[in-house]
Amino acid sequence: MDKRLLVTGGAGFIGSHLVRRLVQQYPDYKIYNLDLLTYAGNLENLSDIEHFGNYHFIRADITDFIKVAEVFNNFGITDVIHLAAESHVDRSISDPTAFMKTNILGTMNLLLAAREAWKSDYSAHRFYHISTDEVYGSLGPEGAFTEHTAYDPRSPYSASKAGSDHMVRAFFHTYGLPVIVSNCSNNYGPNQFPEKLIPLIINNILHQRELPVYGQGLNVRDWLWVKDHVSAIDLLFHQAKPGQTYNIGGRCEKTNIELVGMLCDLMDQKLNRTPGSSRQLIRYVKDRPGHDLRYAIDSGKIENELGWKPSIGLEEGLVATIDWYLSHQDWLKNVTSGSYMDYYKKHYSK
Repeated sequence: MDKRLLVTGGAGFIGSHLVRRLVQQYPDYKIYNLDLLTYAGNLENLSDIEHFGNYHFIRADITDFIKVAEVFNNFGITDVIHLAAESHVDRSISDPTAFMKTNILGTMNLLLAAREAWKSDYSAHRFYHISTDEVYGSLGPEGAFTEHTAYDPRSPYSASKAGSDHMVRAFFHTYGLPVIVSNCSNNYGPNQFPEKLIPLIINNILHQRELPVYGQGLNVRDWLWVKDHVSAIDLLFHQAKPGQTYNIGGRCEKTNIELVGMLCDLMDQKLNRTPGSSRQLIRYVKDRPGHDLRYAIDSGKIENELGWKPSIGLEEGLVATIDWYLSHQDWLKNVTSGSYMDYYKKHYSK
């Protein structure tokens, strides 16, 4: 069967890196990128592959079931990698309804369309759902999330992703739909919208603005280079057995303040500024509600079963990320204009 692979959210951060990899590495596949192009979806992220013959963009909303069903029928979709989601915790606190609609209803629509389109023979298909480590809740100082950790979401965002994960697994157990689920740690790298910590800090240092850090900056996150994540997605899509869940992590824990300090020092070197000058821009701001203390991923399952491991360490990845943003300042300027500044003032005021 010819692969006609639908990637949802393919104009976003992780999605654009995945679409590029799939288009370039699998010329015999037809890759359909479905994205609504909300604030974080940007076709400029894919300008280098937009003219490839095996790539096709579809602008559509996954919350519109009729449109989703049309896409499956019109393009003969054989497989799905589902990344489309509202994904920023702060935004979910301000507007939880949008997260419930996109992340739960949108996922349900895709599952229903896939079930109907593939009902003659599920075995030839895959529905791969991308999730987050945030569904597991907050860890203490020891231990790490495994695939068997009980869900304990603490924000509207993580609750909506937990709901979508449960629905995907329910379609496997109830209908036999061939699903795969993966839960990843914090991604970073080129093309990330600067509401997220690393590009936000890079952009603010570049313009010598204050660097907002929630609370005392002691929240711990596990950081994963985005291209390592998409290599894991590629591997799991092709080799994981239906019904399986895999955790994907970078095995690289840092407190937020440690990470911001690293970015300050690296940016000072890149910009030939006085060492330590960017650290003077750090400002502690009121912590956000329900801020999980620590996340850590045990990615032993994918490492042991399929041989995947992160390819680069955090400092090397941060240097590459900084280099990309410094050489793409027009991209930064375009995505941080207008409504982004209103959002920024709302969430990072003292």
